[in-house]
Amino acid sequence: MENTTPFQAIAAEVQLFNNIEQKKKFIFVVGALVSRLISLQKGAEIIGLEPEMFLKLLEVMNIEFSYLTPQDIEIEKSW
Repeated sequence: MENTTPFQAIAAEVQLFNNIEQKKKFIFVVGALVSRLISLQKGAEIIGLEPEMFLKLLEVMNIEFSYLTPQDIEIEKSW
């Protein structure tokens, strides 16, 4: 892994997906979700999972997040 960027090295450690692009997308989505930039629904859509499956995956990984406020939802609609 000497020739990879730090982000690629981190993504390579994610054992849930088959290719590096899926792994990168997952890391991006989790970061955006935890930062309250997107909703669970939008995150699931981006990585190609059903929302229920994405929620289960987050629970298994012990990743905590807050649901969006009504103001956050308006921001997401324009994203």
